[in-house]
Parts: sequence; C-alpha cells; structure tokens
Amino acid sequence: MKQILFVNGSPNRNGNTVEMAHRLLSGKGYETLHLVDYKIYPLGQFFADDQFDEVMQKMTAVDILVMGSPVYWHSMTGQFRTLLDRIYEFPYKHQLSGKDLYFIFQGAAPSSVMLEAGSYTMGIFCRLFSLNYKGMATNMREVERLGTNLLK
Repeated sequence: MKQILFVNGSPNRNGNTVEMAHRLLSGKGYETLHLVDYKIYPLGQFFADDQFDEVMQKMTAVDILVMGSPVYWHSMTGQFRTLLDRIYEFPYKHQLSGKDLYFIFQGAAPSSVMLEAGSYTMGIFCRLFSLNYKGMATNMREVERLGTNLLK
C-alpha cells in the first residue's frame, strides 16, 4: 500500500486547507504533518533546534505527498515557502524523485493570478526535484476531481 503524507502549510490545524485534504484523502490511510509544529529556519540560518531534517525524513519516506497552503498575502504561507526554499539546498533532495505530489491552494477570494502563480511554483518545484505533479485543487469541486485520480 502506498504511504501518503499531507504537509499542512497553514498555521490553522483545523482550517479549510486541512478540510480539503481530509476530503481528498477520505478512506485512505495518511499522516498529517503541520508545519506550524516544527521549527524550520530560513535558508542560510543555522540553529541547533532546527527540525527541517525531521520534516524531510517524513517527506522522503512516503510515496505520495499532498501539500497545502492557504493564500496569505497573495501567495503561500511563510512556513510553506520556507520549506520549499530549504529543500533546494537539502543534500538528499533526490530522494523526492518519482513521488506523486498533489497541491491544495485555497483562500477566501484569491485572484486567478495568485492561483496561477501557486501552480507555477509547484510545477517548477516538481520539475526541479523530479516529482510527478498531479495538479492543484483550489475548492472542493477540484478536490473531488483530484481524488478520483489519487492512487491510480
């Protein structure tokens, strides 16, 4: 059975991003990782209590990644963006290669430009690290569409 990890980039452990992930992954066993529970310092900062390696161990150990962020200030949350930045210099980033990645990106009233920028960022992320980008959901209808393709 394929292992699935939902990486929640929202500071809200019970918000809309989490609800969309629950709907997407309904009936499938998965683990949730709330980025807000981890200390991940910005690229170039080095502190003993940094937990980035712990997050990466979880991400590299699964077959499918579902990553989500609400739209904050016209983009992804800071925690989510910091994770993406740090992966760029992670020495074992090649261990992400071949994994499927689904992206949840939602907000109260994001513009099409904001949503396109989010999808573009995740598409580039997947190309850089050889993940299979399976698409982005911005509402429950799109979650249902992505869910029909999950684990096929």
